Amino acid sequence: MKTKNLVLMALLVGIGAALYVVIPGFNGGMKPDFMLTMMLIGILLFPRPKEVFLLAIATGVISGLFSTFPGGFVPNIIDKIVTAFIIYAAVALLKKAAHKLPVSTILVGVGTIVSGSVFLSTAIFLVGAKVPFTLLFLTVVLPATAMNIIAFIIIYPIIVNLVKRSNFITAITKA
Repeated sequence: MKTKNLVLMALLVGIGAALYVVIPGFNGGMKPDFMLTMMLIGILLFPRPKEVFLLAIATGVISGLFSTFPGGFVPNIIDKIVTAFIIYAAVALLKKAAHKLPVSTILVGVGTIVSGSVFLSTAIFLVGAKVPFTLLFLTVVLPATAMNIIAFIIIYPIIVNLVKRSNFITAITKA
């Protein structure tokens, strides 16, 4: 792992944290997880197990610290790790196609749905949260998926252009 790649991953996580903090909550304070969007961008840029694990842990811990969900720290960590490696597997299977905007947008949508489902399931079973899964899935996870997709469509091309102009060695510059 190169230091400059670590710096770029840290910037992505930091941007995600800043977006997460400034975006207002809805449906009782629930927020879309823009840290997840930035983590998924990081996975698309650096699709290697060490980088994926590092992004998942960093994003999970910071999401957990900022979580407004009661007992949301552990479910955030678990959902980020599970989601990161599912998306990593999809990126590895799709190889170069994963970096095309339509395919990567679908991956972000799937990743957000997986993340929300794992988070809610973990919160219900591990933490014992008394929340209705289906209601929160429909009112929080699906709108968050739409918002993450829109954010990704805006942010990803900007990051791709910046990475191509720089001397970062990523999966995009290799493609």
